[in-house]
Formats: sequence, structure tokens, C-alpha cells
Amino acid sequence: MDTREPETYDVVGIGFGPSNLSLAIALEESPEPVSALFLERQSSLGWHRGMLVPSATMQVSFLKDLATFRNPTSSFSFVSYLHDKGRLARFVNNQDFFPTRREFHDYLEWAEARVRHLVAYDAEVTALRLPRPGSAAPAEHVRVEVRDPAAPGGIRGVDARNVVISTGLVPRMPVGVESDESVWHSSAFLHNFRRRRPGELKRVAVVGAGQSAAEIVRFLYDSLPDAQVFAILPSYGYSIADDTPFANQVFDPDAVDDFYRGSQRSKDAIWQYHKNTNYSVVDDEVIRDLYQRAYDDEVSGHRRLEFVNLARVVDVKRLAQDTRVTVHSLAGDTSYDLDVDVLVCATGYDPMDPSEVLGELDAHCLQDENGRHRVGRDYRLATTDALACGIYLQGGTEHSHGLTSSLLSNIAVRSGEIARSIVNGRTAAHEKGVTA
Repeated sequence: MDTREPETYDVVGIGFGPSNLSLAIALEESPEPVSALFLERQSSLGWHRGMLVPSATMQVSFLKDLATFRNPTSSFSFVSYLHDKGRLARFVNNQDFFPTRREFHDYLEWAEARVRHLVAYDAEVTALRLPRPGSAAPAEHVRVEVRDPAAPGGIRGVDARNVVISTGLVPRMPVGVESDESVWHSSAFLHNFRRRRPGELKRVAVVGAGQSAAEIVRFLYDSLPDAQVFAILPSYGYSIADDTPFANQVFDPDAVDDFYRGSQRSKDAIWQYHKNTNYSVVDDEVIRDLYQRAYDDEVSGHRRLEFVNLARVVDVKRLAQDTRVTVHSLAGDTSYDLDVDVLVCATGYDPMDPSEVLGELDAHCLQDENGRHRVGRDYRLATTDALACGIYLQGGTEHSHGLTSSLLSNIAVRSGEIARSIVNGRTAAHEKGVTA
């Protein structure tokens, strides 16, 4: 371990995706100066790069960017980005609220370049620790250990008065299925697809019923004119996303208060009523595109797009040059094998588990009766008296804050609330010190 005195920051962010990027912007725009460092184990900012297919569009309005809902005059807004790039008028002429994912990723990179001085890349956090284990006094800061080949022992320390954990969602595979060179999760789709030689893929299957699954099916059908594409679905085709005005109110900032203050019964009801706004649903335009392609196949007598409805994948194994997918039919309660060159699992993500990052500090974080972390309205973990510093979550709070906990819809407001809580806590600590 490095014996040098660690640097101390007001805020250390673990992970630097859109959520902590938004927080960095909120801290930059804070009227109170805040020292911050964000640690990211990747070598650069990356947001679902494996899903930046040309036709994929955002499912949230461009106004739900990194800053606008918190500060409509922010120079970090998507509108400011368009103006800086010289595309504002042309974007408006599109008369569309939803940019492509590629353009939105370019916006994220544009914003990141302006706060890059706050970020350390290739910086993997290995542990969080109490600076003085066994001390009777509450810890005013946390020791963050970071992998650093140049430091003695390969680890350097950073002290944080507040930690904000935002390590992102975790790709989920079907039960019993492991990814390999021919079995891909959608998060790495484009990376894997580009490694294949033209004409190499003749039979491909996509399992999943959400937006990513449908977009990948469309992309494969259009990009591989000689290939057969199988879409494996648990229902009769894709279900439409409810993006009507009333339903979209579940993503309003005020809806977080309704969810947070509600009983467990009301929380369960909100999830049940409104999960079709985001989970396992697809935009109407994509559904109609796919149906039209399947219909055109039928008219031409050359069926390249096959919908395997009422089915789920129960086993995958390598067989010579093929990947054998065992499919179970829910209709006939029978199973059969489907041999393909590649299986793409667009089967979603699990929320991040903060316990993996918290390590030994997890013992000082309080839990509710269901074994879940207790989280304040300001996204701060409830802790024992041993910790006086703040530990905040950007993600992993679906049980306490609702559907928007890991989504872009509320990213600007959520980051603003965390920034305000940190600034207020620091001010209170300072005033307490002056009084003492």
C-alpha cells in the first residue's frame, strides 16, 4: 500500500457513465466549490457502445439530457451541444424529440470533454475501507483504494468525504447460458458483429422481447441479406411501449416522491401498472417495421425472418461449427433444437449490487426487513454511527425510488439532488466545526 498521505476530496465517484457525468456537471455548476474525482476502470467514456446500431433512436426526449431538468440554462444541455456543433436548426427541422443513440453518445462525449479534468480513467477501485478501523470516533471520510501499477504494492489510496457509486447495470443472460464467441449479450452486440467476416453468418437467432432485441433483429435482417433471422419470443410478438402522456408521468421528478413515500403495496402497484413504459416493450415504429418485413417475405415466398413465438431458450451448446439452441414451446409444452451460427441474448440487465463495491463497509450500511439497503430520499445510504461520511447510490435504488432509478429520464434532477445533499452536508459540517 502506498505510504504517502492520500489526497482528500469532497466527492469521489466510482464509475463514470451518464449518471456520474451528470453529477460532475451539477458539481461544476454548483455555487459552492466542491472538490471531486471520478474513477472509471474503462479507458474512456462508453455508454452502450455495443448497441449503437445506425437506426436505433433514444426512447426519451432530448430535453431529458444531462442538465436541462435541473438547470434549463445550463451550457451542458443537448440544445447547447447542437448549437456548438452547428446542427440546431437542422435538428429542429427534423421535428423529432428523439435523436439517434449515436448522436446522443456524441453529446455525452462532448459534455465529458468539458469535465475530463475531474476524471481518472483506467482506474479500477479495488476496495472501500475505514481509514482508522476500530476507532471510536465516526469516520469523516472513506479510504478508496485504486489499482495503480506505478504505486508501491500496485494500490494507491484516495480519501473521500462522500462516495457516489454508479457502476451501471449488469448484463443478464438466460438461466444456464454463458456468453462465448458465438453466444453474445446485446451489450456487446456490435463489437462481436464487426469481428465476423462478411457472409459468415447465415443463421442467427435473437432471444428477447424488448427494444434492444427488436432493434437487433431489424439490424441483422437488413445487414445480412442472405441470412435467416430467428426472433425467439415468450409471447405473440412484441408488446408496444406505453409512451402516452399520462403514462409518462411516472418518469416525472415528482413521481419519485410518490414512490418513495408510498407503502410497499403502493410501490408494487406502481411497478405493475407502469412497467410497460420501459420493460420488455418496443416502440410502435420498430414493431411495424418488423411485421412489414415478415409480411414482405411471405409475399415473395422467401422467408428470412422467422418469429418463434411462445418460446424460451432452455439450453445452448456448441455442436461442431454450430451453436445448438434448445427451445421450449410454451404452446405445445415440447422442446426442439435450433442450429444457428450466432445467438444474441437481448435479455436485459440486473440492477447494480452496491454490496460488491462497498465491501467491508457494507456491514455499516443499514438494511430493511427484506434485506435491501435503506436509502434516503437524497439517494444516501443509511449507515451506522461508525460512518459520518456520505455514501450515495446512482442505481440500485429501484426498491426505494422507483422505475427511474437507473434510467436517463430523471438523471439531471437525481444528480442535482445528490449534489445539493453533498453541498448542504459539507456546509453543515463546516458550521459545526466553526461552532465547536
